Amino acid sequence: MPISEQERAQKSADAMWENDNASQGMGMEIVSIQPGKAVLTMKVEKRHTNGHQICHGGFIFTLADSAFAFACNSYNKSTVAQQCTINFLAPGRLADQLTASAEEIHLAGRSGIYDITVANQDGVKIAEFRGMSRTIKGQLFEEDE
Repeated sequence: MPISEQERAQKSADAMWENDNASQGMGMEIVSIQPGKAVLTMKVEKRHTNGHQICHGGFIFTLADSAFAFACNSYNKSTVAQQCTINFLAPGRLADQLTASAEEIHLAGRSGIYDITVANQDGVKIAEFRGMSRTIKGQLFEEDE
């Protein structure tokens, strides 16, 4: 019996999360998964701050990149980043709860475009990220193609 698109998205996320040591190690959590969409959070801890005592941009990028990864892999087709850009808009601060919300903008063939907004607990936009994806061979879990 075929599974729904939502079930496929959730099973894909579960399979990826099981082996995602980077996202787990940084303290990220998955809030929601839908086909082409993902929301992840991360609390800014001391280990995430730089010499200015604000969240290091690399950690903000990684949070956005992880949300991008879960969104573009939600179809159970192994998908990787082809290109990513980020614009930092405001600093993330110690104890901020950052939320990265990823949304598919376009998907055709093996290529996709995703926009990810990172905001703090007050809704202040911290960064805007755009990721271009490329589907490669493989699946995240066993399923008839």
